[in-house]
Amino acid sequence: MTSASKVNFTVTPLLRIAYEEHGTASGDPIVLLHGFPYDPRTFDEVAPVLAQRGYRVIVPYLRGYGPTRFNEPAIARTGQQAALAQDLLDLMDTLDIPQAALCGYDWGGRAACIVAALWPERVRCLVTGDGYNLQDIPRSTEPLDPQTEHRLWYQYYFHTARGVEGLKRNRRELCQLLWQLWSPTWKRGEELYRLSAPSFDNPDFVEVVIHSYRHRFMYAPGDPTLEWMEEKLAEQPKISVPSISLCGADDGVGPPPEDDEDAGHFSGFYERRVLPGVGHNIPQEAPQATVKALLDLLER
Repeated sequence: MTSASKVNFTVTPLLRIAYEEHGTASGDPIVLLHGFPYDPRTFDEVAPVLAQRGYRVIVPYLRGYGPTRFNEPAIARTGQQAALAQDLLDLMDTLDIPQAALCGYDWGGRAACIVAALWPERVRCLVTGDGYNLQDIPRSTEPLDPQTEHRLWYQYYFHTARGVEGLKRNRRELCQLLWQLWSPTWKRGEELYRLSAPSFDNPDFVEVVIHSYRHRFMYAPGDPTLEWMEEKLAEQPKISVPSISLCGADDGVGPPPEDDEDAGHFSGFYERRVLPGVGHNIPQEAPQATVKALLDLLER
C-alpha cells in the first residue's frame, strides 16, 4: 500500500467492500478497477496523480480479494461478469456517486464495460484495458485458433478438480507465473508482485476465481438473481460513452490484433491505443499512458 492510501469499507447488499480513496470528497469521481490476479497496487502510480488534479479517486478490492468480504456465509461466491458489474453499481450507490469515470482491465475492465453498456448515465467516460470486455457466453464453447487456446490453459486448468486443488495449494506461485507469462517484457513484475500477493490470501479467492472461469464457459450456473443481466449481455450491447481502449503490445494472454476487432462495439467517441513494451497489467506497467487516457477523456 502506498503511504498516502488508507483502506476504507462500505457495506453493499452482498459485500463489505474494501477500497482506497485518494483526493477530496468534492472532486469529480473516478473508479479504478483491477483484474485477476492483481489488486489496487496496480494503480499506485495512477491514483495519486489524478488526485493531485482534483479528482476523487476510488480503488476497490474486487470480491475475493484483499479485505473485501461477503456479508453472510450463505451468499454464493460467484465470480461471473454480472456479479462484478453489480458490485460496481452497489459501490457507487453506497458512496453516493451518481456518475463516475471508470478505468479497468481484465475483471475490472469487464465490470466497467458492462456498467458503461447497460447504465451509460452512470458513466462519464471509460478507459478499458483491451477494448470490449463483455463475455459472449453463448458462443464460449466454440474452439479458437490453437495459439489462443494455448494461452488460455489456466482457464481450462480451473475447470478441473486438479486445478481447484492447484490454486488452493499454490495460489501465490501460480499467480506469479501468470504475471510472468502475461507481461513477459516488464522488468518490475517480480519486484512488485510481492505487494499484491497478500490479496490472494482472501478466504473467498479460490471459490470466486474458479466460478468466474467456469461460468464463462457455461460449466457452472450463475446467480439466478443476475440472470436478467446475463441475458442482456448475451446481446452484446454497444458502449455509447466516450471510451479509450489501451492494449499492451506485449500482452502474453491477449495480444492485440493488427486490426481493431472491437471498434464496432462502441457507438460513441472511441479510440484504441496500442502501447509498445507493455503487457497485460496495463495501469501498473504504463501508468502515464493510463493517466493520459483518463485526462484526455475527462478534459476533452
